[in-house]
Amino acid sequence: MSQVTSGSPLKQSPSMPATSSATQSPTIVSSVTPSPQAPGQTASSDSAKLETTVQPSVIWVTVFDSKGNLLRTESGFFISAEGRFVTTARAIEGGVNAVAKTGDGGIHNVTGILAASKESDLAILQADVKKVPFLELNKKGNLAAGTGVVVVGSALAENDGHARQMTIGAQNTGRLEIAGTLPPSSLGSPVLNETGQVVGVVTSAGEKTIARPAASLESLLSRVAVGTQARWQATAATPKPTPKPRMVYAPAPAFPPGVSQSGVSGTGRFHLTFDANGNVTNVQLVRSTGNPYFDQAAIKTFRQWKSAPSQGWSVTVPVTFQTR
Repeated sequence: MSQVTSGSPLKQSPSMPATSSATQSPTIVSSVTPSPQAPGQTASSDSAKLETTVQPSVIWVTVFDSKGNLLRTESGFFISAEGRFVTTARAIEGGVNAVAKTGDGGIHNVTGILAASKESDLAILQADVKKVPFLELNKKGNLAAGTGVVVVGSALAENDGHARQMTIGAQNTGRLEIAGTLPPSSLGSPVLNETGQVVGVVTSAGEKTIARPAASLESLLSRVAVGTQARWQATAATPKPTPKPRMVYAPAPAFPPGVSQSGVSGTGRFHLTFDANGNVTNVQLVRSTGNPYFDQAAIKTFRQWKSAPSQGWSVTVPVTFQTR
């Protein structure tokens, strides 16, 4: 299989010379006709060539939660040279960060989500990369039952990533039923026609293989307006601001008995520490009033002070004893 496409990952096969027009429009040189084989089996020959040209565009998506824990991994594939890619909506559910890994060892940060649909179980995201090989979407839409297709997974899925020849069992509105089984790692993989164009995206694997047609993906793409910034729908939990400490009970220290003679005065400073419940846990003398009775009276009163609940705090309080 060979194809010449502007920006496409499909390269000319050395054994099959291709021609291209001056406008670089897609030119189909040869097609891949699936050979008779049991559905879901790894194919060879023509489909192996298809695998070689397509797989650089197929990625391994790793999604993390707000604490940095791994949520899930799934396949996906680039649909633009600027790093737009497709995977399932379930793959990114609850995620706040992700990386896209390519088969050649490249790791690209995922800046966010451009569009997602739970109904179709498709999501379009943006990777932080300047130029990558990508796959083109087939816009014709209709696939008759019995049409041969090829599913190509990520090279990082090892044997599960090999090209698999399959057959369309039935097509309903927004749904492709594919005869044969696929491993769970195939979720998010592209379903391709014989020219390497995307005709669907695998959204259910195992005993029953279901894919969303390219038309559903085109519909989701139409929601992405020019200039849309990728962002994560779920964000890391932002801690609530700590409430500003507030005193709720702060009586002034009284003159100790027998020391309130005329002309007696003193000024000092005391450091108070409060616990989370607002109770004073420590009173430290920073500067004495010059009178031990004043100091003791102040400390005794400060131990009764109360603040509103907080994360614990401290304050330095000036106090002056003075007779009129």
